[in-house]
Amino acid sequence: MSNVVLRKVTIAYESDVVVSDLDLNIASGEWLALIGPNGAGKTTILRAISRLVAYEGTIEIGGVAVAGMGGRELARRVAMVMQEPHMPEGMSVSQYVLLGRSPHLTYFGKEGRADQRVVADILERLSLDGLAARPLDHLSGGERQRAAIARALAQQAPILLVDEPTSSLDVGRQQEVLELIDELRAEQGLTVIAAMHELTLAGQYADRLALLVGGELVAVGAPAEVLTESAIASHYHAHVHVLSMNGSGRAVVPVRSRPQPASAEEPS
Repeated sequence: MSNVVLRKVTIAYESDVVVSDLDLNIASGEWLALIGPNGAGKTTILRAISRLVAYEGTIEIGGVAVAGMGGRELARRVAMVMQEPHMPEGMSVSQYVLLGRSPHLTYFGKEGRADQRVVADILERLSLDGLAARPLDHLSGGERQRAAIARALAQQAPILLVDEPTSSLDVGRQQEVLELIDELRAEQGLTVIAAMHELTLAGQYADRLALLVGGELVAVGAPAEVLTESAIASHYHAHVHVLSMNGSGRAVVPVRSRPQPASAEEPS
């Protein structure tokens, strides 16, 4: 099972409480988007699930406490894409993505043909196959982001944590990445928990949204329930229109607070 349960989770850096008394239940195969203004605690929650920060309370995966898992067991269950991942200089794209297979190898094992096939498939599906031999330090920001996502997908963990999956990507690549994640979710029952800055993308791809403000959960539910103009005005201090996309979620359109001046009439 790949459900994730957080009970009374509190995370603090010294005396600064970043996440407070959080309860969340993410079903196996669900896509949950963590949304909220900057500093809401979205990234910190992902880091706690992957055991990169200390926390109080309980986090369970498939009924097993994360705190009691070994490192390899956790890596077989959870893959994470950080917003600014470390990428070794001089390593090629294919070599880097192949590192995602490490949790499935023996301690002295070497990648086999099956591992190479997994990597080749992911590179192709993310349009990175033409960059397989290119050094990581020769990639653009968007290409580096796709390489990081490819490495996580090559891990084939049933739970994918993604911190701002579309940062540094143009609109076409944003769709490509999110569609691939959604395809793998349908094919493999992948559970996705993503911190998402773009509310329209969150409203179109996620099953549910968890709105966090100041480290506290203020709303959780379907996009139509959470993405309301009043909620966005209250918590983001933004003037927007929220549009229904005919069964494809919600689109959030910023609207100028001050009306545009009328354009001068064209001379007759």
